[in-house]
Amino acid sequence: MAPRPALRFIDPEILSRLKGMELRARTVVEGFLSGLHRSPYTGFSIEFAEYRQYTPGDDPRHIDWKVFGRSDRFYVKQYEDETNLQCTILLDLSGSMAGTSGRHQPARISKFDYGRYLAASLAYFIFQQRDALGLLAYDDEIRLQIPAKFRPGHLLNLLRELETLQPGAGRGNNLRVLHQVAEGMKRKGMVILISDFFCDLPPLASAFEHMRFRGHDVIALQVLDDFELNFEFNRLTRFVGWENEPALLGMPQALREQYLRSLQTHQSELKRICGLNRIDYALLRTSQPLDFALHAYLAARSGKN
Repeated sequence: MAPRPALRFIDPEILSRLKGMELRARTVVEGFLSGLHRSPYTGFSIEFAEYRQYTPGDDPRHIDWKVFGRSDRFYVKQYEDETNLQCTILLDLSGSMAGTSGRHQPARISKFDYGRYLAASLAYFIFQQRDALGLLAYDDEIRLQIPAKFRPGHLLNLLRELETLQPGAGRGNNLRVLHQVAEGMKRKGMVILISDFFCDLPPLASAFEHMRFRGHDVIALQVLDDFELNFEFNRLTRFVGWENEPALLGMPQALREQYLRSLQTHQSELKRICGLNRIDYALLRTSQPLDFALHAYLAARSGKN
């Protein structure tokens, strides 16, 4: 099946050639929305962000007949306190996020850049839905924190800050940052965590439990490189740890089976933790179009309404 034309500019390698985070985010979201009528989310668009579908018990006087004429569905207008979700995007800046396997392939982008484009696209999309939006970037410490707001100029400021971020050197194992987020959100909201999740999983499970205990909905978006998933090396290779681990020189064939087994164990436990805590999880490859993440967000957001 040929790729959908609307997604051509959502390819992360093409996005990396565009100048400015706002342009990248707008390109992704507009391409995503133009393809929605061919997706399972028919009928949803920014245009309907201020409405919800009519359900028995709603006052029929609140039905918007103009929207019915365009969509052939009954919608009622929501009040401001119904539409304003508080959403915070968390972006992992730890050293492993700087990694890109294909250095011999100039078009490859790092997990960090993919994560930034992803955060920018989600921010643009969420803000268009009139939801309060915040951003927190961290490694072992909080490196950037923008409180959740919905006001003119807020989105542009957030995108500018994303443009200046750089990956750190921390391991990302100090997950007290996530506990701070859980406590810091004054009312129930949504947390979107963008990371490779190459961290110790028991502390992550504790942080997820804390977020859920506080009533927050959580979406975990795991960003990985194809080489990390498939270990596609076939010659003597020097493997360098992204987070200050010692280098290892070896033949990939001797390491591949053990590596893939360890990765599978890690991934299975991560998915188990997410399932146990009713957290929406999606794995995103840096070679994948970013609309995959927008679909994951939209599915989770729709399920919480």
